Amino acid sequence: MLYGQIRATQTGKIMKKGLHPTNYRFVIFKDMSNGYSFLSRSSAQSRETAKWEDGNEYPLIKLEISNTSHPFFTGKNILVDTAGRIDKFKKRYGLKTPAAPAADADAAK
Repeated sequence: MLYGQIRATQTGKIMKKGLHPTNYRFVIFKDMSNGYSFLSRSSAQSRETAKWEDGNEYPLIKLEISNTSHPFFTGKNILVDTAGRIDKFKKRYGLKTPAAPAADADAAK
């Protein structure tokens, strides 16, 4: 018996079956900001394929950022803004100039 099964039966809780996907396969993940690729297992779906170093063709998942381009892992403080997210945020939630209260007070008199 596995430790998880022993622990679950001791506490009286039964673990659910069939929660995890069963269709894991090898997939190429490619960081589009710097071209870095790595092969891993995943159940993510993809319509694109690419040829790996071993000569086999695998599904391709494109990433905007990975550990090779993320500022936390690289030590750089500059984040590449690929979709203009910062500009969209500033436009949507930027500081709006409040109406002058003196102009409203003069109009009320």
